[in-house]
Amino acid sequence: MTSRLFKLNNSVSKWPFHKVLVANRGEIAVRIIRTCRVLGLATVAVYSETDAKSLAVQLADQAVCIGPDNVNASYINIAAIISAAQLTGADAIHPGYGFLSESPEFADACLENGIKLIGPSGDVMRLLGDKEQARMTVAKAGLPVVKGSSTTIDNLADALDQAQEIGYPIMVKASAGGGGKGMRIVNSPKEMAAKFTVAQDEAKAAFGSGQMYLEQYLANPRHIEVQIAADRYGNAIALGERDCTIQARHQKVMEEAPAVVVPARIRDEMLRRSADAVAQLNYEGVGTIEFLYNHDGSYYFMEMNTRIQVEHPITEMITNVDLVELQLRLAAGAELEPQLVVTHGFALECRINAMTPGKITGLHLPGGQGVRVDTAIYQGYVVPNSYDGMIAKIIVYGDRRQRVLQQMQAIIDETVITGIQTNLGLLAQILKEPSFQRLTATVNWLDDLQKQKH
Repeated sequence: MTSRLFKLNNSVSKWPFHKVLVANRGEIAVRIIRTCRVLGLATVAVYSETDAKSLAVQLADQAVCIGPDNVNASYINIAAIISAAQLTGADAIHPGYGFLSESPEFADACLENGIKLIGPSGDVMRLLGDKEQARMTVAKAGLPVVKGSSTTIDNLADALDQAQEIGYPIMVKASAGGGGKGMRIVNSPKEMAAKFTVAQDEAKAAFGSGQMYLEQYLANPRHIEVQIAADRYGNAIALGERDCTIQARHQKVMEEAPAVVVPARIRDEMLRRSADAVAQLNYEGVGTIEFLYNHDGSYYFMEMNTRIQVEHPITEMITNVDLVELQLRLAAGAELEPQLVVTHGFALECRINAMTPGKITGLHLPGGQGVRVDTAIYQGYVVPNSYDGMIAKIIVYGDRRQRVLQQMQAIIDETVITGIQTNLGLLAQILKEPSFQRLTATVNWLDDLQKQKH
């Protein structure tokens, strides 16, 4: 239960906010609305014209159209979202993930208008959103870091100069966000000239900013991340870790928790150091510290995400903590009880992506013991082509990894989505691959596998 994380004399008995506007769409909007309803908090959905018939709109107490499909005119339109909150009397905003969830300007706008943002302050977002400042800050707090550019970069000439200092290969990354957008691996100055502008244009389209960042590229690591939570009183805890190694073009496809490939001694060290680092940041809310992990046991800070993650359900399964409720209670001023959060069992998440837009003409989603499906789709729902293609997450929980993998294979085979193309076939293939089953895959493994198959 989430309540066990808080001090009894400073838990939330009365909410300081009463109506939460959910500044997002799709499955995460539905996920947030459901927890708010359980807690007795009223909800407001905002939606683009395309999303008028979305499940979030149907579930929320109120709904406001904030513009056309284009995200710049709707889901990242700060003025429209603040106006929707004022119009409906919403006194808190939950940003979900993506869109404005890591925008310091949005955090500032909420503060200026007397609206509580469920998340850290704009100043903390600026610090951690600036990749170099974040690296310097966490390094001072005791986390190991890889080499990176000394400032954010907005032009090719500076990128070439900084890359020369760091040394190739280089990862070009969008400073304002993640999710695989605005990212390119660069092996030489010639490649930098070809790829930097492409990555920058992608970043501008996704996040509204062309500020880029360079970091040393480690060729074959695993991607391990630590879930943290912190309160306004300087307390921080770690709620286990996740293994997010299975990725296609830098976008996560499957995630598992705990990261069984990491030895217990190193895991405990990662969790402790992560919590200690966040406790020094004046941070409020949940967040994720991402690491690149080598098989020799070394690991390096990559970045910190100041929001709920897509893959948060697997942490919820192994900790029995509702992370959205945790966010809300921290925003309401609850005080954490410093502790080692014990995890139990094993959880695996598979992301189902729509490969084509269109109407879902047939739908069967799985069930059974230990099975959870987070989605906003229904039979007859029309998948738009304006947004990210993820339409559902299937999560399976059990006592051990091998059993969960077997169950997930059966679950994927049972799932039926017709009318559109999906990645269900790819998920089924990955689950059967020896490299995945034996934990020998690295972050580039799936891309290499798909190249071999074609």
